[in-house]
Amino acid sequence: LETISIPIVQDNTSSPANRMGTDLTDLLTERFVDRTRLSLTTDDSGADALLRARIQRYTNQPTGVSGNERATTNEVTIEVQVRYVDQTKDEELLNQTFSGQASYNPAEAGLTGEQQAAQNALENVADDIFSSATSNW
Repeated sequence: LETISIPIVQDNTSSPANRMGTDLTDLLTERFVDRTRLSLTTDDSGADALLRARIQRYTNQPTGVSGNERATTNEVTIEVQVRYVDQTKDEELLNQTFSGQASYNPAEAGLTGEQQAAQNALENVADDIFSSATSNW
């Protein structure tokens, strides 16, 4: 494989962390181009490999509660469906859902903390996707 196409990741959630699709696309592109010999192409049909991803779930839930029943820790979870295909052999290399989590303190960090946790969760997902996609190389 010499070329890879990574179309913009679809974000099917209504999370307050906007740009998640674009951010995950950038993270995946960075990993596949910087850490492999693959060259990026925008030609989906002509690329040797095609990596499609869709953010299908975003949750932000309390995981720690103080004595006065206030959330002290929230966890952001992002689920991403990924399909990775070797188009030279018409072979599906990966088709699975990945999940990334990150925690923050809502009392101290508020929306900014949630957005940073979402970014950290995206980085975790990108690492997992990259590891799974390249594990058989």
